[in-house]
Amino acid sequence: MAVSDSPSKDTMSAAVLPGVGRALVMAGKLTQKAAEDIYRKAQASQRNFVTELTESGVVSAADLAYTMSQAFAAPLVDVDALDPQRLPRDLIDAKLALKYRLLALSKRNGRLLVVTADPSDHEAAEKVKFATQMGVEWVIAESDKLSRFLETTLKSASEAMENIVGGDFEFDEASLGAAAQEEQDTAQSDVEDAPVVRFLHKMLVDAFNMRASDLHFEPYEHTYRVRFRIDGELREIVSPPPAIKEKLASRIKVLSRLDIAEKRVPQDGRMKLKLGPDRVIDFRVSTLPTLFGEKIVIRILDPSSAKLGIDALGYEPIEKERLLDAIQRPYGMILVTGPTGSGKTVSLYTCLNLLNKPGVNIATAEDPSEINLPGVNQVNVNERAGLTFAVALRAFLRQDPDIIMVGEIRDLETADIAIKAAQTGHLVLSTLHTNDAPTTLTRMRNMGIAPFNIASSVILITAQRLGRRLCPQCKTPIDIPRETLAEAGFDESDLDGSWTPYKPVGCNACNNGYKGRVGIYEVMPITEELQRIILADGSALDIAAQARRDGVRSLRESGLHKVRLGVTSLEEVLAVTNQ
Repeated sequence: MAVSDSPSKDTMSAAVLPGVGRALVMAGKLTQKAAEDIYRKAQASQRNFVTELTESGVVSAADLAYTMSQAFAAPLVDVDALDPQRLPRDLIDAKLALKYRLLALSKRNGRLLVVTADPSDHEAAEKVKFATQMGVEWVIAESDKLSRFLETTLKSASEAMENIVGGDFEFDEASLGAAAQEEQDTAQSDVEDAPVVRFLHKMLVDAFNMRASDLHFEPYEHTYRVRFRIDGELREIVSPPPAIKEKLASRIKVLSRLDIAEKRVPQDGRMKLKLGPDRVIDFRVSTLPTLFGEKIVIRILDPSSAKLGIDALGYEPIEKERLLDAIQRPYGMILVTGPTGSGKTVSLYTCLNLLNKPGVNIATAEDPSEINLPGVNQVNVNERAGLTFAVALRAFLRQDPDIIMVGEIRDLETADIAIKAAQTGHLVLSTLHTNDAPTTLTRMRNMGIAPFNIASSVILITAQRLGRRLCPQCKTPIDIPRETLAEAGFDESDLDGSWTPYKPVGCNACNNGYKGRVGIYEVMPITEELQRIILADGSALDIAAQARRDGVRSLRESGLHKVRLGVTSLEEVLAVTNQ
């Protein structure tokens, strides 16, 4: 739109008006004097000119939008017809959108289609260009409808967060020790982000209080959910507004010392939460890029879990005796097997805690170290830097160790060094991913380890699972047919009616009838008979048959024993020891 260069009084007065005012005057919708009066009033009250204009009633929002569309050759849109769930999210920051009353419609060919009521606002255009690094194309909307739409979709997210965390929830920035000081200052001064800060703190505290092992923050196209893994099962806890996902991810990354700008590759980190003067909880953080944002899983690492003692893990007396005898041996290899999340790390650290004495040198190599145990020399494996399990093991052997713990035996090189260490006067503890104890020996054979080395180094193998514990307050007896019990694996001698099976019910003190978890173990010492089978390259079936003759309970049999004791239910044992 051209403005006359004539130095008349009218032109000089019109020059102080914003573009919207000039367009309305030229279109005959507003007199020059009325436009100047409204502009001065807006300046005096520090309000937006368009807002002052529509609230004055001199020009309707519909007339204003139509005039702007004609003057600036921009299309009109009815925002009431837009579906908030289908609009792109996070193209424009919420604070910027609310301040300048902008709504992103789409992104195309490096340009952003943005809804506005004031296309002459050059400051807003420059702010959007700087923030998004894209050009801006305006679409005109009625100012009152656009304001209502933004208030509903953007401010409701902040209000929803306040409702979730509660207005009086206090957040102690200093309690999260991994945060940098500058991030603390930013978070304290940035009022808009306070709900996200309090929300994260509340989720961490709630997860710990609910005895959760993991927190899952999961973004989807139109929703966002937080789930806790409690007693081995995932439970949806809350569904916060999707608009917080970017800020929440950034907050977690800063506390975990991760790169907040990197969203294309997975990252791993750690952070701490101080619950009291002498209680600090560690969290392991893992980020994963997904279609609609970064999924973040936080594992709760409670150091006190390694100090509960071997009795708290659920070992039966004979199994406990076999394990304690093995870890008191001066040398040899002890292997703990089972799937991810079956409690292998806690079992290993419980053993290390028993062995951790001033006269013993203990070294561990893990990926990463999950539990901090004072008195133990812990090393985090770093594949990128060349610090593999094998490299760490070689270094350990030059450090005069008594006991070595390897987080996982993954390859022949690591297995070979670990076995040599076990044969040369060191006690070696490690894990393998196998289904049960007998198949562990054949798995090592398949890795390329000679039968002689296996037979001469391995002294005990423990396979384990975690089953949910029945709630003692609400569990109730159940009548199960003898045929079903026999099919599950009970012997005839067990079906004499001297015991009662229980089923879960559910109450306020538990999670669907279960409270906590208990270990189910297959503890197999390597006897001389088993050594002969290994040397003869026997199969897993041969090893299992001999172990049974040696009095070793299989995982299923150990689980059924806990059913007899009323510790867990039959359906839980069948689920975790599926054979």
